[in-house]
Amino acid sequence: MLRVRHRGPSPRVRRNRRIATVIVVLVLIGAIIGTVFLLSPRGTVEAAPTPTTTKTLTPTPTPTPTPTFPLDQFSIDDPTSLWVIANKLRPLNPLDYVPPDLREVNIAGGGRMRAEAATAMEQMQAAYTAETGLTMRNTSGYRSYATQVDVYAGHVASSGQAAADLTSARPGHSEHQTGWTMDLGAVPAQCDFDQCFGSTSQGAWLAANGWQYGFIIRYPDGYTPITGYEYEPWHVRYVGVALATEMHNTGVMTLEEMFGLPAAPDYAGG
Repeated sequence: MLRVRHRGPSPRVRRNRRIATVIVVLVLIGAIIGTVFLLSPRGTVEAAPTPTTTKTLTPTPTPTPTPTFPLDQFSIDDPTSLWVIANKLRPLNPLDYVPPDLREVNIAGGGRMRAEAATAMEQMQAAYTAETGLTMRNTSGYRSYATQVDVYAGHVASSGQAAADLTSARPGHSEHQTGWTMDLGAVPAQCDFDQCFGSTSQGAWLAANGWQYGFIIRYPDGYTPITGYEYEPWHVRYVGVALATEMHNTGVMTLEEMFGLPAAPDYAGG
């Protein structure tokens, strides 16, 4: 019986196998190295940054400023002006100024005021009477320079100059001389020229409602260091509805504060 001699793979096959083995080994080595590299801190692969989208920003509109009340509508120096301010530091010019268009006010007690103020006073009195059934009366309206000379002298004679300066203006400094001012009293008379007038129906109504007709309490309670005068709830000054409303809405109590003027507690030079 013949034996068939087994011959191994040919040299070419063995060479190819060796090459394949080497390739597999190299691949495994490469895989191991790559794994180690990826797992090491230095080999951490950071994610590529996400592209940012550029947005077009719409500019924020500039806010429209809140309109401020125009304080330059009328002069505060011209004695004929609706907003003229007379106080211990601001005498009228000329001192003996006489306002135009004075007329009698058609209310209890009469008295004179400038025409615009007189009409507003009549409207205010009519509204008060319609609402309450009560009446106010004039106790002192327009006073000339000569009249103020006598009024002030009477205060000085009765209480001395220091006390007089808290309750009466020196001639040429009085609001009554402008024709825009009136002192009011109750009917029947009570608390005339007295601070208790503020507690009467008339005084309380004036303080709460006078602004609607263009009137302010010129010398309010607690403001003597600014106005120079004691609290006078009976003394009303016509400034027009616009300014009176602005002062009411903002809580500004005096013309000195409203117009940024220095406080006037005393006369210049004493």
